[in-house]
Parts: sequence; structure tokens; C-alpha cells
Amino acid sequence: MKIKTFVPLLLLLLIASSCSTVRVVTDYDKNVNFASYKSFAFFKPGIDQAKISDLDKRRILRAIDAELGMKGMQKSEMADILVSIFTKENERVDVYNNNFGYGWGWNPWYWGGNWGNTVSTSTEGVLYIDFIDAKTNQLVWQGIGRADLITSGDVDRKEARIREIVKEILSRYPPEIKK
Repeated sequence: MKIKTFVPLLLLLLIASSCSTVRVVTDYDKNVNFASYKSFAFFKPGIDQAKISDLDKRRILRAIDAELGMKGMQKSEMADILVSIFTKENERVDVYNNNFGYGWGWNPWYWGGNWGNTVSTSTEGVLYIDFIDAKTNQLVWQGIGRADLITSGDVDRKEARIREIVKEILSRYPPEIKK
């Protein structure tokens, strides 16, 4: 009886967790001392080029501001690091092949079904967060997050999703320097 209750719960958790995944990759200059960066400012020319709505830009910048604040960094006019963003949006198409049969041998003794294919589409966004050394104007760290986007009119869900994506990307900053 417990297994009948456990299996649907496990499937529900698996489906819910697969929908909320953010795939993150980072790159950085291994010769940079990231501990020396204590303040940041947003790099307006780079942010202005991001091809998203101003509302979403502000959501992303607020999320970055909050995450860096939790890491002990302060926003400043005379910043150590300049933060820039870049975005891409792709339509993602997944095709699931459900063709299978069951039974014995070839016709006429073969019995079973051909259940067809299932096609699913979603909008996948890519967010780049770049950290540029303010003194040298060199890119020192880049985080890239890929995730399905909330495209419905639910503003609260959209804002929560943006915060989740930014949090996942910035969880890898500063990089762990291997000794």
C-alpha cells in the first residue's frame, strides 16, 4: 500500500524538478584575485543592448543586486567590477517517440500498438552575466544560464523564475580556485 502512495509522489517530484532546472556554465580568468572585488556597478551600454523588455531587464538587475549583496558586495559609483547582461531566446522543440509494440513474432501473429509521437514546445532563454574589471576593462568572469521561461502573463511566476535563474548562475561566483 505504501508503494502505491510513494510512486505517484516520486513521479510528481521528478516532473516538478525537471521543469525548474537551470543549466549553468561559467568561465573565468584564473589569474584574477576575485577576493579583491568588493563593489559593483551595472554597465549600462551592455545592458541597453540586451534584447528583452525593460521590465525584464529591471527584474534581472534587481535579482543580481540582491544576490551580490548577499555575497557582501556593495553597489558603488567607483566599482571594482562592472556587471553586464546579454540574453537570447530560443524555441525548443522536443519530440518523444512512443512507437512500440508487444506480442509474438511477425504478422499475422503480431499484436500491439503504434501510439505515435508526442511533440512538445517551450521557450528557452539564455542569460549571460558578465563581470568586467573596472580598471582594465577586461572580462574576468562569465556565467551562462539556460532555462525554460515563463511566457504567460503571470508576473509573480515570471519574477520568481528570473530570480531562480540569476541565483543559480551567481551561485558559482566567485569561482573556487583549485590549488
